[in-house]
Amino acid sequence: MISDMDQEENIYSVINIVTDVPVMDQYRSAGSSIDVLDTVKMNQLQNLLHDALISTDHVQHCAIIRRKDYSVRASSVGFNLYPDQVQMLLDAFKNPPQTREEGIYFDDRQYKCVRADKNSIYGKCDNRGLILVKTLSMLLVATYSESMFPSVCVEAVEKLGKYNLYLIILKKKESDE
Repeated sequence: MISDMDQEENIYSVINIVTDVPVMDQYRSAGSSIDVLDTVKMNQLQNLLHDALISTDHVQHCAIIRRKDYSVRASSVGFNLYPDQVQMLLDAFKNPPQTREEGIYFDDRQYKCVRADKNSIYGKCDNRGLILVKTLSMLLVATYSESMFPSVCVEAVEKLGKYNLYLIILKKKESDE
């Protein structure tokens, strides 16, 4: 079993591998301490979201949420998630049959659930959609609009989730050797 600390470290391994940018520890200036590490990680995660999801032109908005503390680690421009929304999205995974039956209320819309299992939830409202993919340490959230293909959005978000899982397994194997 991978500990929460290992999972968090693995997320940042994803960032470093995908962006190939070294992550700084801290920048200290004039007696004050500014945590640049979180800023750099946030920028790298935003780049990851853009490169893997937004650039497909079939994802309208997206975010990466750390499941451990419900914090939004990165989001696309203009996509703001509040703590109660994050809690509600994560709670939807606790009882997939109920989520399938009741749907998901998100962003002032009631989404009809078209898929709900332990790892993925897809919702549809008119010609818009909501895609949720849960991994060991994070939740990926994406939306698409009427001019976008839902299947492309789903594929991009699911691939990003599987890529994260692959890197965690790869890192675990390396540490076991």
